[in-house]
Amino acid sequence: MWPLYAAGFTTAFGAHGIAANLGGLSEDAVTSLIVLGGLLALYDGAEVLLKPVFGTLADRIGARPVMIGGLVAFSAASAAYVVADSPGWLWAARLGQGAAASAFSPSASALVARLNPTSKHGRAFGSYGFYKSIGYTLGPLLGGALVWLGGLRLLFMVMAVLGAAVAVWAALAVPHVPPLPRARQTVMDLARRLANPAFLRPTAALAGATAALSVGVGFLPVSGATAGLGTVATGAAVSVLALCAAIAQPRAGRALDAGYLTARTGIAIGLLTAATGLACAMLPGLVGVLLGAALIGIGTGLITPLGFAALAASAPQERLGQTMGSAELGREIGDAGGPLLVAAVATLGTLTYGYAALAVLLAIGPAVSLAGRRPAKLTHQASRDVS
Repeated sequence: MWPLYAAGFTTAFGAHGIAANLGGLSEDAVTSLIVLGGLLALYDGAEVLLKPVFGTLADRIGARPVMIGGLVAFSAASAAYVVADSPGWLWAARLGQGAAASAFSPSASALVARLNPTSKHGRAFGSYGFYKSIGYTLGPLLGGALVWLGGLRLLFMVMAVLGAAVAVWAALAVPHVPPLPRARQTVMDLARRLANPAFLRPTAALAGATAALSVGVGFLPVSGATAGLGTVATGAAVSVLALCAAIAQPRAGRALDAGYLTARTGIAIGLLTAATGLACAMLPGLVGVLLGAALIGIGTGLITPLGFAALAASAPQERLGQTMGSAELGREIGDAGGPLLVAAVATLGTLTYGYAALAVLLAIGPAVSLAGRRPAKLTHQASRDVS
């Protein structure tokens, strides 16, 4: 399992470590905000397009070779910029990194499910999410330190070495998991499976969690600056968010495996917690920022392992890669859609209204679920009264 955790760390570290430091490059590389936005979108755009494709390939030839191949490609794309060191190769390297992460990220998730019995999926996905959260947390910090020491080439060099090391480790330690026999699947079969509530509910929850996380990381510093807080205080708030998410994930997974929590209940609690965090972010000053960060982190930390465990439990084992790749696509949509929604509402009103809009959106799912349960309970009680 450890190479899989390392692969999760690598994709998170690669995404945030470079993204957080592209804005400080020299003028010959990032010449405008449009160029910066394009470089940031290139990585995520490749993931949106290719994750379902590589997930399907993992089902066809096995998740292990796809994961190792993706790690090797990630290392090669990073090394290309180290050797060339030109603006054009920066674009190519960033595109290559995103395409490679599209291969090894859903494959690693599928292997987490295949290498663990269903009774241990919560713990396994909780640990996997923990190390991804560590990558998201340390990426900007370590990336900034590396860029300060040796420029962007040093950061890409570390990415190349990290990708190669994890690929070798996975080749030596991860056992061969042969692909399972698959029945022929038409486009309509795929559409029906992806439209099934067993897939849609956890995927929508994962998208909502990622949206809340992205909004917290991106907009809580803005709220802090508006309240007169310095960069140290706002940076600490983002660290609190990431730390709470990292701590909550393994605990949520263990609670699921022990039977103390069901995936459906835990996801609902996580959505309501994240929505409450966004509501707290509407409060002025440091208290609102810190409360918002902590509750958003706890909420997303609850949802992530439970959502993936629910997907792994409901998906056909021979289609795990495709399922995980499609679910990752949902997360990417939430990653982009959450900040866009908050920004659009904030443009028409204020950032407070933006937080409120996303909070209401996150709370709709648990509210509908609760409303759907009450009539059933009332009907059952009425039938008992009639009897």
